[in-house]
Amino acid sequence: MPALPMLSRRRLLAAAGALLVATRVRAAAGRVLVLGGDLVEIAFALGAGGAVIATDETALWPPEAEALPKVGYLRQLSAEGILSLAPDLVLASPDAGPPAVMEQLRAAGLAVEVGPAGTGFAAVAPKISFVGKALGREAEAGALAARVAAEMAAVEAALAAVPDTPSVVFLISVGRGAPMAAGSGTAADAMIRLAHARNAVAGFEGYKPLSAEAAVGLAPDALLLPEHAVDAAGGAERALALSGLANTPAGREGRVVVMDGLKLLGFGPRTPAAVAELARALHPDAPLDL
Repeated sequence: MPALPMLSRRRLLAAAGALLVATRVRAAAGRVLVLGGDLVEIAFALGAGGAVIATDETALWPPEAEALPKVGYLRQLSAEGILSLAPDLVLASPDAGPPAVMEQLRAAGLAVEVGPAGTGFAAVAPKISFVGKALGREAEAGALAARVAAEMAAVEAALAAVPDTPSVVFLISVGRGAPMAAGSGTAADAMIRLAHARNAVAGFEGYKPLSAEAAVGLAPDALLLPEHAVDAAGGAERALALSGLANTPAGREGRVVVMDGLKLLGFGPRTPAAVAELARALHPDAPLDL
């Protein structure tokens, strides 16, 4: 067999070395810092919660995770707070940042692994696999992914005959400036569709301010809010008034659905339960045995 060119040999050795280092990091990761409420929830569901030493402020489930030390908001982290905890491994959501901070962590010698991107139920299994591999819990990850898939299949079967109505507006915030509404390509949009409803906001992608005039023009049948937005607004009735939706079908009928924000938008192990909860709220007359 002919000898490999020197450059190819060096590349092979470098790749082998990187793989060995990554394997050693995973094996020695007794102190794990997790950034992203969805990844934290998965780590605990895999039975690895005891290795998690801190999280960011989006990690509110399970209660054991909420009680852990916090290193700041997911998108506004500082390297100093993370480095002071001396983790062996940092597992991060793709949204963790800013990017300069993540580079600082790597430059300081921390092992930082970033989870897969994606929105919707299709993203759940890759995230579970990512956390399971990083924490040496591949078997548990396979079992968890299979269970979540079976639960989702049961929910989808129960919703098969439910029409794709009513129309829904999801607001991520109310009370500080113009309400921020979820357009297409968002986790909220994906959840609304999974619950066999229609996102009333279809003219843009991502989150954008919603004027009072635009809110009335959308005429949604229901308003969907995360718990933190309702708390900040001072209650569901106040949220309707502040959002400009009081004189819409949703406001006149008092159809406000309030849910745990992480459960609703996190796309983690609780997603099938979240879809079922939302579907029951939006289709109260449908024969849903979920």
